[in-house]
Amino acid sequence: MGKKGKKEKKGRGAEKTAAKMEKKVSKRSRKEEEDLEALIAHFQTLDAKKTQIVETPCSPPSPRLNASLSAHPEKDELILFGGEYFNGQKTFLYNELYIYNIRKDSWTKVEIPSPPPRRCAHQAVVVPQGGGQLWIFGGEFASPDGEQFYHYKDLWVLHLATKTWEQVRSPGGPSGRSGHRMVAWKRQLILFGGFHESTRDYIYYNDVYAFDLDTFMWSKLSPSGTGPTPRSGCQMSVTPQGSIVIYGGYSKQRVKKDVDKGTQHSDMFLLKSEEGKEGRWVWTRINPSGTKPTPRSGFSVAMAPNSQTLLFGGVCDEEEEESLEGDFLNDLYFYDATKNRWFAGQLKGPKSEKRKRRRGTKAEPEGANKQECEEASAQAPLEVVREVITEDGTVVTIKQMLTAPGPSKQPQSDEDDSPEEAGGPLVEPRPRSNAMLAVKHGRLYLYGGMFEAGDRQVTLSDFYCLDLHKKDQWMVLVEADPDTQEWLEETDSEDSDAGEGAEGGEEDEEDEDSSEEDQGVPTVTPSGCEQVACTA
Repeated sequence: MGKKGKKEKKGRGAEKTAAKMEKKVSKRSRKEEEDLEALIAHFQTLDAKKTQIVETPCSPPSPRLNASLSAHPEKDELILFGGEYFNGQKTFLYNELYIYNIRKDSWTKVEIPSPPPRRCAHQAVVVPQGGGQLWIFGGEFASPDGEQFYHYKDLWVLHLATKTWEQVRSPGGPSGRSGHRMVAWKRQLILFGGFHESTRDYIYYNDVYAFDLDTFMWSKLSPSGTGPTPRSGCQMSVTPQGSIVIYGGYSKQRVKKDVDKGTQHSDMFLLKSEEGKEGRWVWTRINPSGTKPTPRSGFSVAMAPNSQTLLFGGVCDEEEEESLEGDFLNDLYFYDATKNRWFAGQLKGPKSEKRKRRRGTKAEPEGANKQECEEASAQAPLEVVREVITEDGTVVTIKQMLTAPGPSKQPQSDEDDSPEEAGGPLVEPRPRSNAMLAVKHGRLYLYGGMFEAGDRQVTLSDFYCLDLHKKDQWMVLVEADPDTQEWLEETDSEDSDAGEGAEGGEEDEEDEDSSEEDQGVPTVTPSGCEQVACTA
C-alpha cells in the first residue's frame, strides 16, 4: 500500500510540475505571440482580398519541408499545403495549396478565398465525408528572424468538392502547438503530443484529444495505463484492429542553464478504446519483433497497403554541449500491426541479373519487374557504418548506402538492361528529414524535405514515386539540383532584412507572385511567393 501511495503521489507531483511549466511558458510567450498576431492579421487581410477560386497550372512547388501531402479520397490527386523554406538568413512560411494530378503528372496552384494563415509543422487528415474533407489543426508561425514563435490552436476544414475553406470554432480543444500528430479514427480525429516553444522556454506534450466529426466537439481523453512521455514528431497510425500506435518521436529537456539535451525516442505504445466503454481508453507499451528502425527524429510516415505503417528517412542526431551533428537517412521500414513486427523495406531493383549480383546485399530476390524509372549516374555508392545507442542501452550498428543524385528525367530506352547501365546504383532519394509522404493506389509519393551540408541547410523540391507492391526502385518525377539553391550567409544587415521581410516585402511578393501565376512557373527560390518567415 505504501509503495502504491508513493507512486501515485509522485505521479501527481509530475502533473503539477508539468502544469507549472506550461503556465510559465504560456506567460513568457504571450507577449511574443501578441506581436506576431498583428503580423498574421496583416497577411490574413491580404488573403481576404481574394474573392474567387483561381486554379493555375504551374511547375512543381518550390523547395519546402514540414508541409502536408495528402491523398484525395476520391480522385487521383495529391494535396500539398503549407510548409517552410530557409535561405540562410530567413525562414519563409507558406499557406499555398497545390494539387498534383497523378494521371496527368501535372501541378495546379489553387487559390481559395479566406485560407488558413501561413504555417508549417501542422497536421492534415483526409476523410471521405461530403465528397472529401481535408482537416488541418495547429502548426507554427515565426518572425522573419526566427526568434519569436506563434503556435496555432485553430482547426480548419477544406471541403474538396466545393473547394472552400472553413474555420471550425469549438471550445475545449488542444492548446497551441506544432509537431503533434493526428489521425482519423472512426468518425473522430484523434490528436496526440506536440510542443510549444517561446524564445527562452519550451514544453512537450503527451496529452490526447478527440474531435467528433458529427458534433464538431472536442474532448480531452484520459487513458488509463502508462503512456508515452511527452514528445513531438512521432509516428501515429491506426491498426486494422482499430487501435492507435505511437512510435518514437523527439523531446528535449534543460540539463543546465542554456544547455538542452535532446532525446530520440524509440519506444512504442498502443492506445486502445475499451470495448463497451465509450470514451474509455487504455495505454499499453508494446515491444515488436523484427528489424526495428534505428533511433532517429524527423522521419516521415504514411499508411502502406495491407494497413501497414511505412516510415522513411529522418536524422540521427549526435549531440554534445556545444555542437549538434546529424546523420541523415533514406531507408524504409514497415510496421505490420497484425504481426506486431517491423521489417526493413529493401528494394528488389530493376530486371537485370547483372544488377542483382551487384546489389545483392541491398535487395531481396523476390522476383523483379520491368524498370519504371530512370537510372542514376554510374558513380559507386558510398557505404557508411556507425553505431548508435538506443534508449535501453542496446548498441545498434547502422550500415547505409548513400548514392549520388541521379540525372534529369529522361525517356525510357530499350538499352536500360545493357551491362553499362546495369552496373550503376539504384535511383533513390538522397537522405533527408521532414519530407512529405502520401500513398495512393499502392504507390508511395515523396516530396521535398531537407538535409544539412556543413553549416548549410539544403531544402529539397524533388519528387519521387515507389510502387509498394513491386518494391523494385524509385521513380523520379521531379529531379532537383540542390547546388543551384539560393543560400545567403549571415550578415550584419540581417536585422534590416528581417524587418523588410515582415513588413515591407509583401507588396513586392504580391507583384512577383502575380507574374509567376501568369507564366504558370514558380521560381526555385522563395522570393516570389506569398510567404513569411517561420521555424520548425
